[in-house]
Amino acid sequence: MGTVHARSLDPLPMHGPELGVHADDIETPDIEQESKQEVLENQNVVVQRVHIDGLGRTKEDLLSYEIAEVFRAKNLIDVMKRSHEARQNLLRLGIFRKVEVVIDTSQGADALPNGLDVTFEVTELRRMTGNYNTMVGNNEGSMVLGLKLPNVFGRAEKLTFQFSYGTKETSYGLSFFKPQPGHFERNFAVNVYKVTGQFPWSSLRETDRGISTEFSFPIWRTNHTLKWEGVWRELGCLARTASFAVREESGHSLKSSLSHTMVIDTRNSTILPRTGAFLKFHQELAGYTGGDASFLKEDFEIQMNRRLFWDSVLSASLWGGMLLPIGDRPTCIADRYYLGGPTSVRGFSMYSIGPQSEGDYLGGEAYWAGGIHLYTPLPFRPGKGGFGDLFRTHFFLNAGNLCNLNYGEGPKAHLTRLAECIRWSYGAGIVLRLGNIARLELNYCIPMGVQSGDRICDGVQFGAGIRFL
Repeated sequence: MGTVHARSLDPLPMHGPELGVHADDIETPDIEQESKQEVLENQNVVVQRVHIDGLGRTKEDLLSYEIAEVFRAKNLIDVMKRSHEARQNLLRLGIFRKVEVVIDTSQGADALPNGLDVTFEVTELRRMTGNYNTMVGNNEGSMVLGLKLPNVFGRAEKLTFQFSYGTKETSYGLSFFKPQPGHFERNFAVNVYKVTGQFPWSSLRETDRGISTEFSFPIWRTNHTLKWEGVWRELGCLARTASFAVREESGHSLKSSLSHTMVIDTRNSTILPRTGAFLKFHQELAGYTGGDASFLKEDFEIQMNRRLFWDSVLSASLWGGMLLPIGDRPTCIADRYYLGGPTSVRGFSMYSIGPQSEGDYLGGEAYWAGGIHLYTPLPFRPGKGGFGDLFRTHFFLNAGNLCNLNYGEGPKAHLTRLAECIRWSYGAGIVLRLGNIARLELNYCIPMGVQSGDRICDGVQFGAGIRFL
């Protein structure tokens, strides 16, 4: 979170996989094929019928896309494999509580000697479900009440209402999600929301009331999201001691923007990966569809992970972005970048790097941040194979810079300014992975390259979140 503007503290639900060793982290040994399995592989079969038992309001045409591959199976092993994949596809739709598979020989007058019938026994979710849980974002927690109507019209549509009360923000929103049948990754969503957040590093309070529509789709190995957002923003001072620069930013503004995001993610885990790479590009253009905020914003994130000897992992990350104002109006404090804290450049206080006025941090129009990390098992491997594998020893080196730019200068001057007064830090600590949901860090940090106005955290620093440099 350390680099996104203040209001985008997006938490995630504290539910999902059970705490323990994640399936992606387990090395699967090669198993020799037994002679019986070879016989089954060579035995030709024909899938004559596929039944789906337990359907109520779900439309059958939606499910035909998800089970079509079962009919193409040529032997029993292939039938089992494709049936398992179809079961995963059905569960992915988010409309069934349970899906079981039964494979049997075909029955009836037209049954072939090698014919098979595959039956999926499904249990639909109730028409309305509610949930209460806690959520974790980057260095904040919240309580969440939710109401969900899954499978509203019988084709995996979802209507969700959510209310969140947190340590730094309160929000509620209504969203509608509609996937394309047969292509779940290609989907459309509409969101209406109100979010109120407090950002003490800037002595700022922000209330956003908005609506957004987004369309997500895959292209080859990339995932894309096109989004339009219209938001009415109300900025105010959090304390009487707020600086004059923050008071100048107070008031109402309207932002209407178009954005595009492209992601390539081959990591085995989003929280604490051991292998794979991550690449993300994000562009946002505001002002051409209305509103009084006009800017072009470009961001990127890169992460690479490589497994080393003794079950250790070397990870390298690089973030960067630039905010270009369009027209004569300066950029808004709510749109700028923020840097520093336990989730980005460790050893510095939360968002306490860069331009500031009377102790209030105003954000910057350009930034970069990089990190190199070495994750190793705990010394002597206590709890190996169980709870102990949730912990990792962490050695890190972080660096970054954030500043405002004079856009009358050329690109060379911009790079020179970003290369000046680099903040960096190093240290070591312990990382705890909470399933595949979030992670906690307890580090001993040594900040270096500290500039006038920066706030540091020299010594022990605690961090919690879903996105770390």
